[in-house]
Amino acid sequence: MTDKNTENPEVNADAVEENLENQVEGEVETAAEASSDQPSYEDLVKLLTELQAKVDDSNDRALRAQAELDNVRRRAQRDVEGAHKFALEKFVNALLPVKDSLDMGDAAANVEGVDIEKVREGLTLTSKMMTDVMGKFNVVEVNPVGERFNPDHHQAMSMQDLPDAPPNTVVNVFQKGYLLNERLVRPAMVVVSSANSGSNLSSDEPPTGGKVDELA
Repeated sequence: MTDKNTENPEVNADAVEENLENQVEGEVETAAEASSDQPSYEDLVKLLTELQAKVDDSNDRALRAQAELDNVRRRAQRDVEGAHKFALEKFVNALLPVKDSLDMGDAAANVEGVDIEKVREGLTLTSKMMTDVMGKFNVVEVNPVGERFNPDHHQAMSMQDLPDAPPNTVVNVFQKGYLLNERLVRPAMVVVSSANSGSNLSSDEPPTGGKVDELA
């Protein structure tokens, strides 16, 4: 039994050659198809140009946003500085009439033969004007005569043993205190009745507070 390929070598060679030609043609077609999927040089240049334009636009937007942020920050800083500088402008304007009244009172007091009673009335009116101005700006006077000693708002300068005063009661005010929007600006300087005060008062008086006793 003989092999068909060995019986006719010429036919076998032709078949091999044809097979090789088919393989080459297939590889060429595959390579051509693959090369057709890849962008050309012109396409790459166009794509790169578009990307660069997008990058430049993004950088430009970022720079504009940063510049606007800097402008906002500078405006806010100027507003804060202006607020600090002119925060008391309304208060000063409200005080000017009080200053004018004081100047007129001082001038009137220096006139020969002045009526002291009228000067006193003018001072009383000026003091009321000042109190009204402070009230408009939530400045409250602390004048605690007869009130129980409050260490948060009062500062005891001395203590006195007074039989007619309840213990730990403010009996005199050396200097008034002030609150601004309910916050203590200056405590009232006061004299406080001692723990031994009020010996002739009824037993239902409030007990002595510990904070004032420490000042004795």
